[in-house]
Amino acid sequence: MDNSLIYTIAEIGQAHEGSLGMLFSFIEALAETGVSAVKFQMHIPEAESSEHEPFRVKFSLEDNTRYDYWKRMSFTLDQWKMIKQKCDESGVVFLCSPFSNQAVDWLEEIGVTQYKIGSGEVNNLLMLEKIAQTGKPVILSSGMSSFAELDETVAFLRGKKSPFSILQCTTSYPTAPEQYGFNVIQELKERYGVKVGYSDHSANIATNIAAVAVGAEIIEFHAVFDRRQFGPDSKSSLTIDEIKELVHYVNNIKIALDHPVDKNRNETFKELKHIFEKSLAVNKDLPQGHQLSFADLEAKKPKGYGIDAALFSTVIGKKLRKPLKKWSFLNEEDLGHE
Repeated sequence: MDNSLIYTIAEIGQAHEGSLGMLFSFIEALAETGVSAVKFQMHIPEAESSEHEPFRVKFSLEDNTRYDYWKRMSFTLDQWKMIKQKCDESGVVFLCSPFSNQAVDWLEEIGVTQYKIGSGEVNNLLMLEKIAQTGKPVILSSGMSSFAELDETVAFLRGKKSPFSILQCTTSYPTAPEQYGFNVIQELKERYGVKVGYSDHSANIATNIAAVAVGAEIIEFHAVFDRRQFGPDSKSSLTIDEIKELVHYVNNIKIALDHPVDKNRNETFKELKHIFEKSLAVNKDLPQGHQLSFADLEAKKPKGYGIDAALFSTVIGKKLRKPLKKWSFLNEEDLGHE
């Protein structure tokens, strides 16, 4: 992971609608946005589900059960190897969330380098045990977990010496502003002392930009070509064009955060200060011997042609040694004693 950049994860999820061709199109398009990783969900129906699993929300027009949906949306092991190869060729990290121990076996055979754990799997210690045995790093989404539940999972992973990071996440699609939970980003950092990120479902690039500004080092978001396309996550996703903008903005913010400005050092502005700052001048014709008042003074650019405008109070009450024309700069040699 390049620490000079924000680790940006674009999740395709189920937006491919079971089409390998559509999925490849997503990989190609996302690679051009500059994202760090493209994330998938590996569903092996017979290993993770059954015909008894109901739809939480019945959205599918062609599947009678959730199990039927997973069957239609799944790929074979050979197809997953093709997907991993496509990511490698496109220059993006292949990242995947397993939902069964068999999926972990497949991902190991494919050659995955890290694991993403979905919100619903944080307490699946059986699968986490399987992943911990690989020694590979884990990214946890905390969407449906309390701190007590996270404490248990973190203790489990630490006991296995399994490296991990955590994403603040709210399991709501799309997420409303009052649900973002930006405060949790810092709370997670302080509680666990690990790299913390933000998993977004707001369909708004500003949410991700703000998350980075308050400390997120990883951001994850769903990707679609158009929010009007069919799918359970479309309304809570970012479009390809939005993602390209987002990657640019968050990496600029990361650069800014990595380069704090010292307001006590302004040597680089010396030339500009000379141009923009001002010198004292008089705003009317004044005779020799005139005693200067506030009403006689103006400030004019550039600096250095008269007494600094900031020192105006030091000239009030002093008398002119010679007459001055309107708009003339005022210098020490023009002044006598008050």
